[in-house]
Amino acid sequence: MKPTLFILAAGMGSRYGGLKQLDGLGPSGETIMDYSVYDALRAGFGKIVFVIRHDFEQEFREKIISRYEGHVPVEVVFQELDRLPEGFRPCEGRTKPWGTGHAVLMGKDAIREPFGVINADDYYGTDSFKVLADSLRALEGKSGEYCMVGFNIGNTLSENGGVSRGLCFVNEQGYLTGVRECHGIERKEGRIVQTAEDGSEIPFPEDASVSMNMWGFTPDYFGYSEKAFVDFLSAHGDEMKSEFYIPTVVNDLINSGTVTLKVDPTHSRWFGVTFAADRDATVAQFKTLVEEGVYPTPLF
Repeated sequence: MKPTLFILAAGMGSRYGGLKQLDGLGPSGETIMDYSVYDALRAGFGKIVFVIRHDFEQEFREKIISRYEGHVPVEVVFQELDRLPEGFRPCEGRTKPWGTGHAVLMGKDAIREPFGVINADDYYGTDSFKVLADSLRALEGKSGEYCMVGFNIGNTLSENGGVSRGLCFVNEQGYLTGVRECHGIERKEGRIVQTAEDGSEIPFPEDASVSMNMWGFTPDYFGYSEKAFVDFLSAHGDEMKSEFYIPTVVNDLINSGTVTLKVDPTHSRWFGVTFAADRDATVAQFKTLVEEGVYPTPLF
């Protein structure tokens, strides 16, 4: 059975200033998601599942999903504030989504096979999808064994400001022992640094492996995540801006010895539109990739 690609496209894009998931950045108006889907199909994925919000469903179907008809089966699931376990409800006035961990849970009824998880607004590169697809095929019929694609920190930076990355701690056998979210990472005067809350700059390891939210799971992950989400809501559900993240679940499962997670490195170079100022550079990069023959235009 071919693995499924689960694309997280429900975010609000607050820093970018709009629905960047729908922004046409390729020479023929392709979105970053289009390139991810194209790379996934070449790597051997067999189905695409999008998680979006109801309020832009029609536009999403018209602009995005219509492109894939005849190419790959597509399903859509929805992340909404009130999609919570029984006995819980959002606190009054909350508008912030519940985070990536909650978004993945929305795919429970649509996915029955090993699946990859990616962000809609990140370009991951062709090699990373090959790496992820190969790892997921090896997980078919298994449980408690997950994977992720590890990027070199130097291949994931923006020229327009500090970024957040998940610093991966990996043992000698290549398995993840933990992920720590780090903010304000950028290259300054030839060095990679992290800006601390007090404004000081801390050197960041040049050879660090980081998570770009490119995960590989088997369906048993949903059960573990559901339980973790209930625990999260019990502790933080009444907070206006609390978020439930994938690494929160992963860290707990690894630390308890419940699962293992292999970190598979890629030489792919990330780019995306974290900031509005990233747009022009991203458009130029896609244009170059098309000129070099990496992609056709239009893609579909």
